[in-house]
Amino acid sequence: MAELVDYSGEFEPEFNLNRFSKQTLLNLIKAYSDYLIKVDAYWYLTVMDKWGNDAAVDCDIKILKNLSKPYEIKAIDGMLNIKGNDVATMMKAIQVSPWGQAWERWIDLKNKDYATLTTPVCPTLLALEKEGRGRELSICQVCGKTNLGTQAQLFNRNIKVNPLKLPPRKSKDEIACIWEFTIEESR
Repeated sequence: MAELVDYSGEFEPEFNLNRFSKQTLLNLIKAYSDYLIKVDAYWYLTVMDKWGNDAAVDCDIKILKNLSKPYEIKAIDGMLNIKGNDVATMMKAIQVSPWGQAWERWIDLKNKDYATLTTPVCPTLLALEKEGRGRELSICQVCGKTNLGTQAQLFNRNIKVNPLKLPPRKSKDEIACIWEFTIEESR
């Protein structure tokens, strides 16, 4: 059977995703990633509108710590056989994360125990800046640190996550954020 570039033809009762071309599957992954981010944004806004931003941040942190990151590491990294406990392994996980497919990220791996992660343009930050309520402080500084910190701890309790650059920005031309990942050996 020929690979499909879309599903515009007749209904196929035995259809499954392996019928699509590689490019179509990559486009579908990007669409799923965009969808995941929109669902995350809308549930957050719904909680915020009903109970306030503090409650929404609290819920976001609980989800990240108890479900989102542990599930992602187990399911996706397990499927791709990503194993290890250094910063380089964590960067591999970030490269394949469904969250990482929605926007551009740059990883600069200096060695297996040190890397920086740069997000040049962040759709979430752009929306927060447009809103103009200053929520980028709680989203980027609190939830971002919790998200990356939780993921780091699942790889190695000695991985430290430090923000090198976070919002607010002086100009829309500035990089959205830069995070540093290091391993500090326990003493």
